[in-house]
Amino acid sequence: MDVTIIGTGNMARGIATRALLGGHGVRVLGTDEQKARALAKELTGDVDTGAVGDPLSGDVVVLAVPYDAVDGILGTYSEELDGKVLLDITNPVDFSKFAPLHLDAGSAAQEIAAKVPKAKVVKAFNTTFAGTLLEGKVAGQALDVLIASDDAAAKQAASTLATNGGLRAIDAGPLSRARELEALGYLHMALQEPLGTGYSSAVKVIA
Repeated sequence: MDVTIIGTGNMARGIATRALLGGHGVRVLGTDEQKARALAKELTGDVDTGAVGDPLSGDVVVLAVPYDAVDGILGTYSEELDGKVLLDITNPVDFSKFAPLHLDAGSAAQEIAAKVPKAKVVKAFNTTFAGTLLEGKVAGQALDVLIASDDAAAKQAASTLATNGGLRAIDAGPLSRARELEALGYLHMALQEPLGTGYSSAVKVIA
């Protein structure tokens, strides 16, 4: 697959690392292209770069930006997202209070789906931390990537991205389950201070 990652932060770095490891084509778009180029230099593999606002390409578009930046991205691309798999990794959190936001739509992913109804929205990677994505494992076990979507092709794309990158993909159900995934993402962050794990832990399903 060809994967376009919008964002140049730590999560963009982590997801790009997994995508390149899985043999996928990667393009990174930053708020300016210099940021995207700087990230590309840190990655192992051939990475195309561009600026937000450049035409979209690829099979999958990853929103690797904070929740409060999503509306701007959707406004920029609007109809260009029609028919594309749009992978949402965000967690709606008010970081000034470190409290979850309560959204009328139920979740950030459902908000996105309502705003770009012709995109194939899928929730994934929001319960994994950036640093752990670089390694792909915690305590010797592959990271779990929980996936929620109403679109089978979007689920398959997210699953392929995770699995090819050495992670374990888990189907968490329809897009409405994104609400629970975002709550889990917030809880995982909130546990870092009491556990003292410094964002190096992982949510793991074991049976």
